Amino acid sequence: MASESSTPVTQQIGRNMEGGSAELCTSLYHPDLELAAGCLLRDRSGRSFQFGDLYRDSKAIIVFVRNFLCYTCKEYVEDLAKIPKSFLEKADVRLIVIGQSSYLHIQQFCSLTGYPHEMYVNTDRDIYTKLGMKKGETSTSSGSPHVKSNFISGSIKSIWRAIKSPAFDFQGDPAQQGGSVIVGPGNRVHFLHRDMNRYNHVPISSLLRYAGVQTIYFGNKPQILEV
Repeated sequence: MASESSTPVTQQIGRNMEGGSAELCTSLYHPDLELAAGCLLRDRSGRSFQFGDLYRDSKAIIVFVRNFLCYTCKEYVEDLAKIPKSFLEKADVRLIVIGQSSYLHIQQFCSLTGYPHEMYVNTDRDIYTKLGMKKGETSTSSGSPHVKSNFISGSIKSIWRAIKSPAFDFQGDPAQQGGSVIVGPGNRVHFLHRDMNRYNHVPISSLLRYAGVQTIYFGNKPQILEV
């Protein structure tokens, strides 16, 4: 069909911190997604299946993290863990985190962050590559509402976790950046963001809103409600 060979219609909706851009997509086809659909993932048991299996039958929020030792990723996933399963079930949306380490690190990272939803790894990083995720950082300026540690304290915590880890490795390429995508059912891309640096995560409340999921408050200060 002609529509399946055309460039997806997108609308830039903002610039997230240091130059990162986010797009709402209005197409049934996205060339990057088609390239990535056949790439393999592994679950915490080491079982493999295709990336396209995640969103074939339902909409999914998929968050790609840098590496499991990254303190900004850890703190972002800790906030993802606060999303009630009932909110996702009501909207018929899956929440999925994908890392790029060995599958042997999944269970430990879930336990560390309290994350109860789906998590997989793409050790070869070919999904990251096909979706155009960045390598290297344009800036390390802080700005994520989900990162609580500063650079020094966060880095020290990451090094200490690496030392204590049963498998002493970086748990992924330290130069690889992540991103977020809302996809499905099928090959529809609703939203796409590629992180420019370790702090450039999409605010979780925005991801939930774009996916049609009830949002929750992530601020540190008490929320003021108007009555």
